[in-house]
Amino acid sequence: MTESGKRISGTRKVNRGPSAGPENRRALIAAAREVFAADGLNAPFNAVAKKAGVGQGSLYRHFPDRVALAIAVFDENLDELEAAVAAPDATLSDLMDDIIEQALVSTAFIDLIWNNQHDERVAHIGARLTSLAERLLVREHAAGRIGEHVEAADVLLAISMLADVLARSAADERKAVAERARTMFRNAFAPR
Repeated sequence: MTESGKRISGTRKVNRGPSAGPENRRALIAAAREVFAADGLNAPFNAVAKKAGVGQGSLYRHFPDRVALAIAVFDENLDELEAAVAAPDATLSDLMDDIIEQALVSTAFIDLIWNNQHDERVAHIGARLTSLAERLLVREHAAGRIGEHVEAADVLLAISMLADVLARSAADERKAVAERARTMFRNAFAPR
């Protein structure tokens, strides 16, 4: 009951203040992955907040628009790729496999980033991916696992082509399409 004698229905979440920010951000990114994987880019933006268990104010404080949210998802994906590539035995094939796995569940975000590729907030994604490809190419060329004709731009083109075709393939066909693309890239990148 309130002071005025009116009953308050339901329970109200306690506002934990700024300390909840990092946890809310992680929850929003995880929720976005699920919501957009299931419903595509046309999913209501507020469905992300609801799935994360936070208010819309928190959603908009962290991610003022869909592009900002997609960038956060890609940044997390790139964090994972960078950690994997840091292993001394990581190969270009491993990188491609990891990218395929991420792309299979991130097709909506791929479209969103692609459609906003000239947005200055998106530029760092390409730079991070280029750095990954360059580091792996040095290792792959030295080991003789990849042809000297292969440059970082070729790897980036292959990744872009793969992401685009996966985003445009029916969900039940994506794994088969990814496997065909993986085989084509291995053949094209092999030493001559």
